[in-house]
Amino acid sequence: MQKNKPLTLRHNFSWTFIGNAIYAGCQWGMLVVLAKLGSPEMVGQFTLGLAVTAPIIMFTNLQLRGVQATDAKQQFLFSDYLGLRLISTGLAFLIITVISCSGAYQIETSLVIFLIGVAKSIESISDVFYGLIQQHERMDRIAISLMIKGLLSLLLLSVGVYLSGKVLLGVVGLVFAWVVVLFGYDIRSGMLVLNHKSQLQPHWYWKTLIKLVWLSLPLGFVMMLISFNTNIPRYFIERYLGERELGIFAALAYLMVAGGMVVGALGQSASPRLAKYYAEGDHIAFRTLLLKLVGIAAVLGGIGVLVAVIGGRQILTLIYRPEYSEQTTLFIWLMVVAGISYISSFLGYGMTAARYFRIQMPLFIAVASISAIACLLLLPRLGLLGAVIALLIGAIVQVLISSGVIIYVLHKG
Repeated sequence: MQKNKPLTLRHNFSWTFIGNAIYAGCQWGMLVVLAKLGSPEMVGQFTLGLAVTAPIIMFTNLQLRGVQATDAKQQFLFSDYLGLRLISTGLAFLIITVISCSGAYQIETSLVIFLIGVAKSIESISDVFYGLIQQHERMDRIAISLMIKGLLSLLLLSVGVYLSGKVLLGVVGLVFAWVVVLFGYDIRSGMLVLNHKSQLQPHWYWKTLIKLVWLSLPLGFVMMLISFNTNIPRYFIERYLGERELGIFAALAYLMVAGGMVVGALGQSASPRLAKYYAEGDHIAFRTLLLKLVGIAAVLGGIGVLVAVIGGRQILTLIYRPEYSEQTTLFIWLMVVAGISYISSFLGYGMTAARYFRIQMPLFIAVASISAIACLLLLPRLGLLGAVIALLIGAIVQVLISSGVIIYVLHKG
């Protein structure tokens, strides 16, 4: 097989699934390590760092990976994407630094937030290289990067937590792992894909960057809102219930990623193909592939709920500690939310592949607003269950509106 030849959809899915599975498993392993070696408070501290930094990073990333991967007409060069990503990442890092130093948190928590911001900034640079590789349908390179990053991150975080008994040194190991992968593998992968190495040099042509920002800014808002919507319950839990309850909620919620691995692998693998179908006007092929993806999401959701009902208590006891198994009902409802979210994720991939970016903004503003209001009303009364119900309401609203957008897209086409 030639070095730069695209892989088939089946091979791309296989590689993406394996890479995402190992990476997600390692991320989950980090929470398990914190739960086993530490306490729910440590899990909550780590989760809070992710919750604070994620919406900022997602906004400033402008979903350039998705824009780049679906850029079937080659409107922009990789140098343009890289130049914009370096500027936006610098802005994100500045905002995170200000927030971590604001005095709203304890000193150790502030340092954790700052270091996770450093790690996320590094990951942003890797992400723009992923967009380049995904555009050329070489998901094997991304999968290998994710596997290396996941395993190295888990190892170094575990060593740091074990030696210090604190989450802080573990996060330092996380930063080191992501730096190694960026400079040791991701940049080299970009060089292999590009025929002209000069394109690895960032461009800062302001007219081009403004055009790219104008195109991708709606997706930046959308991704920020998606992240914000996911983390809304975490903000309210930390505010009303404390870091311990946040740690328990985060540990249970992370089990939702089991099906999310398949969803992410399929969505990322299918995005370039969906984009080509839509660009070529083959709406039957576009609709058929998207419906298959939605069907897979429904099956995955059903399996998740069934597993939670049958063996939820035993699973939580085995993976974490007995104190987590007291929340089995919460776990079951989180699996229901997961199934609905898988469907909305595929619908989101469909909208992005069709280049319908701006219409997603009011969609996720509505979802985030409804989730926040539901949390405000339900969480103080129902505790963690109120947070899950708020997520469920938001997920249902997202599926309904997203379905309407897809129907409109196909009807208009």
